[in-house]
Amino acid sequence: MKKIPLKSKNKFFGDPKNGGFGGQYVPEILRPALLELEIAYQKIFPTKAYQDEFKALCKHFIGRPTPLIHAKNASKALSNEIYLKFEGLANTGAHKINNALGQVLLAKKMGKKRVIAETGAGQHGLAVASACAKLGMECEIYMGEIDAVRQKPNVFNMELFGAKVIHVTSGSKTLKDAVNETLRVWSNNSTDTFYVLGSALGPYPYPDLVRELQSVIGKEVKLQCKDYFQGLPDYLVACVGGGSNSMGFFSSFINEAVCLIGVEAGGIGKESGQNAARMDQSGTGRVGIAQGYKSIFLQNDEGQLASTHSISAGLDYAGIGPQLAYLGSIKRVEFINATDEEALRALQFFAKNEGIIPALESSHALAGAIKISQKLKNKKIIINVSGRGDKDIFITAKALHSDSWAKFLQEEIKRLEIESAKGKK
Repeated sequence: MKKIPLKSKNKFFGDPKNGGFGGQYVPEILRPALLELEIAYQKIFPTKAYQDEFKALCKHFIGRPTPLIHAKNASKALSNEIYLKFEGLANTGAHKINNALGQVLLAKKMGKKRVIAETGAGQHGLAVASACAKLGMECEIYMGEIDAVRQKPNVFNMELFGAKVIHVTSGSKTLKDAVNETLRVWSNNSTDTFYVLGSALGPYPYPDLVRELQSVIGKEVKLQCKDYFQGLPDYLVACVGGGSNSMGFFSSFINEAVCLIGVEAGGIGKESGQNAARMDQSGTGRVGIAQGYKSIFLQNDEGQLASTHSISAGLDYAGIGPQLAYLGSIKRVEFINATDEEALRALQFFAKNEGIIPALESSHALAGAIKISQKLKNKKIIINVSGRGDKDIFITAKALHSDSWAKFLQEEIKRLEIESAKGKK
């Protein structure tokens, strides 16, 4: 197998003259900020001082390494050896803290005073807020109004960390609109402000920076495999929104004889606006340029980012990171999708059989592994469980136990009204 470069070259993954992905398509007003970030990525990020401090924070603040769990009950049921890389045990409950902490630390060493970030499912925003609290930085989080409602627990916790959460009411009121608003704010004040981008996308150097910070996942997996078996796994499976968890997970195995499977959001149907499948065989994504980079996007007839749907707030993004688009184009990563219903079934299966409650994003990866297991036997399959599912309680409870959940909420409102009335007296 021809060796695939892990890093971008001249800001692109692949040859830009022959369909490469990535780049730096931004207005002139943002170029100084990106140039400053490039210099920091090249001059500060690789230094021993930065790397040593980051590794110490990973160990003593994030709680790394996160465990690789042999899912024995699921293995028996699925006739394959199933292993779970459980990022849900990282501080703040997901892989997002790896990237957030690394970027906030870089911002501090650059002398920045304020950090801004976008978030969809809320886990990136939560991680950034946590990192800013730890490192003493001012923090603002931009979140689509719809996502802010369905991820209320994360919003509450972000504010508990001291972050200001700003609801974005434009467009579809989801992640793509939060990204647009954060870029707008950054373009107006980049002198003392650092933009912590949450996924392996956007203009260069973000895709490389995020992948490197998340590569800790794949590096740990490679070492942890030795606890269970000799050699390499047969399959790695990860959910794919923008691509941070999957690229971090896949990075140590790009040039190994391991099948890499990315699972997208199949939503509720195949029509436009019913899913967020860009890369798999049923996906309708096509090449475009948006939000500072060239990649595969779901687009309408006018070339604008199309509406999407997923039960998971972290997988309903219309685009995909440029490195994943490239790896998909050369068939190094295979993409499949899982529907909302399949993700919910996978969540229930692994909760009952393995005692974990995965995030809805991660449940798509688990659903993908179940699909693979219907065709394969006796394979070693590692799934990146990128986060835990307590953040999704308002979604999963409504979907799985709507009547009892509605009754609980109604009773809780009554209790709050009674307590409030007593307080006023």
